[in-house]
Amino acid sequence: MNALLSVSDKTGIVEFAQALHALGIKLLSTGGTAKLLQEAGLPVTEVAEVTQFPEMLDGRVKTLHPKVHGGLLARRELPEHMAALKQHGIDTIDLLVVNLYPFEATVAKAGCTLADAIENIDIGGPAMVRSAAKNWKDVGVITSADQYEAVLAELKAGGKLSDKLRFALSVAAFNRIAQYDGAISDYLSSVTFEEEKLSEAYVPQRTLFPGQSNGIFTKVQDLRYGENSHQQAALYRDLYPAPGSLVTGVQLQGKELSYNNIADADAAW
Repeated sequence: MNALLSVSDKTGIVEFAQALHALGIKLLSTGGTAKLLQEAGLPVTEVAEVTQFPEMLDGRVKTLHPKVHGGLLARRELPEHMAALKQHGIDTIDLLVVNLYPFEATVAKAGCTLADAIENIDIGGPAMVRSAAKNWKDVGVITSADQYEAVLAELKAGGKLSDKLRFALSVAAFNRIAQYDGAISDYLSSVTFEEEKLSEAYVPQRTLFPGQSNGIFTKVQDLRYGENSHQQAALYRDLYPAPGSLVTGVQLQGKELSYNNIADADAAW
């Protein structure tokens, strides 16, 4: 089994890679992640060695290569896919570990320049995540350190990931890509472009009312029923809810809430 690790947030990545290595999984990596793992004494093959093509353009092009995406996208049950990999000397990649450049955190900082925002738009990471998530039947895609524990538990127990976990990881991956692209769209749509001020130090003005706004909502809980007892309902919140808002509250007692309970509480708030 081959795992490709390329992360911006390196929280827990060394320990996770050590556990993968202990299970006999071959480690592939890029840039700073590869250096960190090598410094920890782990045997790591750099992606540039696999592709026989160096990182270029200040790291903008690292993994955009058929030997990466072919290894992620090939359907193992199709003989013609596996024959194509063999013909072109491509190994399968069975586990992908990627978290993306911190675009949201970058643009949230006071004084963020347009240049800094643009440089924190990840290209290769989302491309790999989409390839792996599309081919979820054969590839596990990890986009958060919170998923390491569940993945290791299944690998240690049975030597592979279950269909259920791979599918859940795929859904989480596509959700993360949607959140990421939404954040990029929100930021760029809010920028008031001033050509005469363009420079590396340019901090753009941002409008409160952009041409497009991309809401991302996550489910908090199913509700007992909707406005009427024969209706179904669920409560969703903004991905980044305001502190102290109703959806961040904790129910201390009582039975499961209904739509009307939430509506009444919101009106009283």
